[in-house]
Amino acid sequence: MAWPVDEVRLERVRRAMEEADLDAIVVRAPDNIHYLTNYWAMKAWEIAILPRQGPPVLLAVEPQEPDVRRTAWTDDIVFFKGFNPDDARPSFLRALEKAIGVLTERGLTRRIGVETSNAVQSPERMTGEPTVYWKGYFDDLEAAIDEVVDCTPMLTRLRMIKTDQEVERLRITNDLAAEAVAHVRDNIRVGMKDAEVGSMYEGYVHSHGIGYRDTIDMARAFTLVWSGESIQTFTATKNTVVQDGAPTLMEIWTCADGYWNDLTKNAAAGPLSPEYNRLTDLLLGIFDEAVRDYVGPGVALADLDQFIRARTAEGGYPGQPSHYVCHGVGSRAHEPPWAHPLVDQRMEPGMVLAVEPGIYWDGGGGLRLEDNFLITDDGAEKLCSAPEDFRR
Repeated sequence: MAWPVDEVRLERVRRAMEEADLDAIVVRAPDNIHYLTNYWAMKAWEIAILPRQGPPVLLAVEPQEPDVRRTAWTDDIVFFKGFNPDDARPSFLRALEKAIGVLTERGLTRRIGVETSNAVQSPERMTGEPTVYWKGYFDDLEAAIDEVVDCTPMLTRLRMIKTDQEVERLRITNDLAAEAVAHVRDNIRVGMKDAEVGSMYEGYVHSHGIGYRDTIDMARAFTLVWSGESIQTFTATKNTVVQDGAPTLMEIWTCADGYWNDLTKNAAAGPLSPEYNRLTDLLLGIFDEAVRDYVGPGVALADLDQFIRARTAEGGYPGQPSHYVCHGVGSRAHEPPWAHPLVDQRMEPGMVLAVEPGIYWDGGGGLRLEDNFLITDDGAEKLCSAPEDFRR
């Protein structure tokens, strides 16, 4: 969809560029291109240049011209061929060549920000197979520019605080997710394959999300699903089935036009066993208390981490969970900030955080709860309306 230019976002970036004495920044990670131009790349061949003054320059592949002109926040667009019968080089090299030409022609070669330390990037829109960085990309830029400065820390810091437009778009992603969760909870059955549950969720998001509220062009979801004793964190969906008396845990990533959430929602095909009811009560209590007392402006991320781990230990599960209990979401499903007992960082209004306590049993089984929260001036707002208590 064509969203209006997020002037607040671009002004924040330009102020940071001025403080860093950067004439421009050059980005090619699909999430950073999307962040600066609103164009969600199809093949991750594109490059965006944001001068300190003036609109972004977007270098995009020719077949995408209608999409680019409809969605991008700039009319300053340079197209390159996806296939050129007279040039056997990969398409992204033609993009780089044109980008260096733009920098040179416009006198933007003194001090330029480049993503030299990018370690993670969100996938492009087409295949989830992004074209990543190569040595020649940096070599060619460094040869054309007087001074290259790593702009990744600056963009990472800026992206942690969402603008009003970004919050609106994350609300849409979470609303779509809530509908898909309700669909699964209404239709899950004992004996259904865990993979079928995941397909049910993913299919709902894709089929209902494209055109959602006449707002979303592309929506996709990715799931990991486990039931009963197959619940084990950091494992793939198995060839197992929905169990009677046990929860089915859905680790969910939902993306609507480049904005991601990260949720863990559970479903049950019938009443839970007493053992699982006790575990659910324990984890719901930890989750509710953590959100009430440790998710809000000025709260140290370390305090949230320490509280969840201490309460989990008091409940009889020391050393759990084996994963982070909180991180940011937005242009990626996992992005800074991250909660850790050694991190000296506090929550700020505008952050959107996934909070995810979990408890796992030896040999398999357990439970995790996770939702996304917008940090406001006076507290936190839950963004997904699907309830944590999933019991029938």
